[in-house]
Amino acid sequence: MSYFVTGGTGFIGRHLIDLLLQRKGSIHVLVRKESMKKFNALAKKQGWDPKRVLAVAGDMTAPRCGLTAAQLRSLGGGKIKHFFHLAAIYDMAADAESQRAANVDGTQHALDLAAALKAGCFHHASSIAAAGMYPGVFREDMFDEAEGLNNPYLRTKHDSEGLVRAEKRIKWRIYRPGMVVGHSQTGEIDKIDGPYYFFTFLKKLRQMLPQWMPTLGIEGGRINLVPVDFVAAAMDHIAHKPRLDGHCFHLTDPEPMRAGEVLNTFARAGHAPEMTMRIDARMFAFLPGGVRAAVGNLPPVRRFVGMLLRDFRIPKDVLGFITYPTRFDNREAERALKGSGIAVPPLESYAWRLWDYWERHLDPDLFIDHSLKGKVRGKVVVITGGSSGIGLSTAQKVAAAGAITVIVARREDELFAARDAMIAAGGKVFAYTADLADMADCDRLVATVLEKHGHVDVLVNNAGRSIRRSIALSFDRFHDFERTMQLNYFGSLRLIMGFMPKMLERRKGHIINISSIGVLANSPRFSAYVASKAALDAFSRCAQGELSGKNIAFTTINMPLVKTPMIAPTKMYDSVPTLTPDEAADLVVKGIIERPSRIATRLGIFSALINAVAPKAYEVVMSTAFELFPDSSAAKGEGKDAAPSQEQIAFAALMRGVHW
Repeated sequence: MSYFVTGGTGFIGRHLIDLLLQRKGSIHVLVRKESMKKFNALAKKQGWDPKRVLAVAGDMTAPRCGLTAAQLRSLGGGKIKHFFHLAAIYDMAADAESQRAANVDGTQHALDLAAALKAGCFHHASSIAAAGMYPGVFREDMFDEAEGLNNPYLRTKHDSEGLVRAEKRIKWRIYRPGMVVGHSQTGEIDKIDGPYYFFTFLKKLRQMLPQWMPTLGIEGGRINLVPVDFVAAAMDHIAHKPRLDGHCFHLTDPEPMRAGEVLNTFARAGHAPEMTMRIDARMFAFLPGGVRAAVGNLPPVRRFVGMLLRDFRIPKDVLGFITYPTRFDNREAERALKGSGIAVPPLESYAWRLWDYWERHLDPDLFIDHSLKGKVRGKVVVITGGSSGIGLSTAQKVAAAGAITVIVARREDELFAARDAMIAAGGKVFAYTADLADMADCDRLVATVLEKHGHVDVLVNNAGRSIRRSIALSFDRFHDFERTMQLNYFGSLRLIMGFMPKMLERRKGHIINISSIGVLANSPRFSAYVASKAALDAFSRCAQGELSGKNIAFTTINMPLVKTPMIAPTKMYDSVPTLTPDEAADLVVKGIIERPSRIATRLGIFSALINAVAPKAYEVVMSTAFELFPDSSAAKGEGKDAAPSQEQIAFAALMRGVHW
C-alpha cells in the first residue's frame, strides 16, 4: 500500500506520517524544491525511514501540483491507495489572495493529481471553519447551510471543501478538525494561533497581579479545541476503515468549553489570575449593528483598540470568534472511532503542557532583543543623581552596555570619582555638576548636554529628596513641602521640558521618572515626598496622551523602599526589608528595555486597587500603620530611635517595600 501526502511537513502532516509509518507501504510527500532542506531536516528529526518516506518534488500552485509526466507514470496506475491533502494556509491573518491560491486552487490541483494517479481515496483535511459562523448545531452532513463566510479564511475553507464534494472522478472522505492546538503529551506546536494569541495577555496579567486576585473577564461562545495528536490519530484510523467513502467527519470536542472557561484554564496553567466574574459578550448584540459599527469606527476607539491589540499581539479578526455561535455534532466521527480508544482529552489535563511549550519556544518576547546593549549602545542616556545609590548602579549598567552615559549630581568629588571608575572599566561616561532644585542650573545643564552631545535618547529622573515627618510636626516647616516639590517635581519637569523639543524633532525619546511605591500606597508621614512624586506621575500621564503618537515614551517606576543614603536618617529601616541599589537599578534597566508606562510591585498595584475599591477599609490600614510607626528622632529633633518592635518588623515584612 502506498500513500501520497501534501502538507506532510506541516503540523498535522508530520504527526500523520508518524502514524502511517506504523503501517505497511511507502509514503510519498509533496515537497517544493526550495523546501527540500527543510524536509530532510524534519525527516531526520522525526526519525523517518528514508526508504519509506520519499520526497516528491512539486508545487501546490501548479496544475497537478507541478508533477512531471515521468513522476505521474512512476506513481500512477492505482499505486496510491490513500491521497491525504493537508496542504493549506491555516492563518486567519493571511491576505485573501494568498489564502485563495493555497486553499482553493491548491485543492483543485490536488484533486486533479489524485485523479491522474487513479488514487484509491482522496482524504481532505477541511476545518470546522467551513461552517462559517453558523448559529446553532452544524452536523457532519451539512455544508450549504454555512453562514457568515465574510472572513477569507472561512470562505476559502468552505469553497475548497465544496470542490471535494463535487468531485466525481475519485472517492473521497472529508475531515473537519476543530481548532488545532499542540500535542497533548509534549505541548509541541509550530506557530501561534487560536487561543495562543491570548497567552501574551495572560502573561502580562500574571506579571501585574498576584494569582489569587479575582479579575473581571469576558464570556463568549464555545471554542472547540482539539490537540494535534488526536486529529492525526483520528484521520489515520478513519481513513483505513472500510465503507466510509463520501462521508464527512467532525474531529471535534463533544463538550467544548466557553471562551471564558478556556482562558481561565490557560490562566491556571500559566499561574495568572483567573477571571472570576465574566461578562457575556453576546449581551451587546441587542445594540443595532449600525450603532456598534459607528462607535467602533470613532478615531479614539479605533486607536485604543488597535493599541491594545498590538501590545497583546492579537489579530483583530480573532476577536470575532470570542462570540463563536456554532456547535458541532460529531456522531459520524464517534461511530467511526468507536472501540479505537481515540478521544479528545480534557483541556485541563494538558493545558499546562501547551503553556509550557509556548513559554519556552514561541513566546514573542523570546525573539525580541532583551539585552540592555541592544537598547542603549551608542545612545545618550542622562541619569540624575548618578553619583550614588540607584543612579550610580543604573549608570554602571548602561555604561557597561555601551551607552554614552551622562551622570549628574551636586557633589563634584563623588560625581567625578564615579565617572572615572566607569571610564576605567571601559565606559563612555560624562559628568556634569548641577543643583536640580535651581531652575537656572537646570537650564544650564540642558544647554551643556545638548551642546556637547546634540540630543538625549533616555532621561532618567532619579535625583530626589525624601522627608519622613508627620503633618503634626510640619506646621512650622512649610519649606519641607517647597523643597521636595522644587527638586522632585520642578527640577525633573525642567529637564523634561528642556530636552523634549529635540526629542520631538527627532521623533524619538524616553523619559523614565523614578517615583515611589508611596504614591500607590499613600504612605502616612510622607505627605511632602509623596505629593511631589504624585505631581510628576500626573504630569507623565497627561504627557503620554499628547506624545505617545510621536514616539515619545514615559515610564514611571513606583520604586519600593531602597537602601540608599536617602533613608539613612530613619534608623528603623535598618531592620525592614529593602531593595539594594543594584536591584533597584534592574527595574530601571527593565524600563529602558521594555518602555512600559509603569513599573510597580504587585503590592503597590494591589494597594492602589484596594484604596480605589474600599477607601475606608484602606484608611484603617494606613491609620494603623501611622500609629504603629512613630516619627523618627531626626524628624522630632530628639535623640536616638528606639529599636523596632517585633510588631513593626512583622508589619513591614508583610507590606514589603512600602515606606512607613
